[in-house]
Amino acid sequence: MFRVTIRGKFKELDDAGRAAVLAAGGAAFTEAGTFTHDQSVSVFTFRCQVPAGPDDGEDEATLGAMVALEAHGHPHEILRIGVTDLRDVKIRNRRTA
Repeated sequence: MFRVTIRGKFKELDDAGRAAVLAAGGAAFTEAGTFTHDQSVSVFTFRCQVPAGPDDGEDEATLGAMVALEAHGHPHEILRIGVTDLRDVKIRNRRTA
């Protein structure tokens, strides 16, 4: 599983687009993606969770997240993309005293 964060800015977002972004708001990573944004809804962070196949890497995850972002249909410009491969995340056990 990959978690992809895309930072960007909207281009000419109309009232219907603004309402759709507000409805898709949230900080959770989902396969459809969620938006957090500034007060004016001009810049955003898009969080998306992308399933990982055995041979998938960051490029495939990035493309999957970009497809999810495009599915929302809002005109935008991507500023930065960050990818975390959850298969590489190590969870340490807490020791109890």
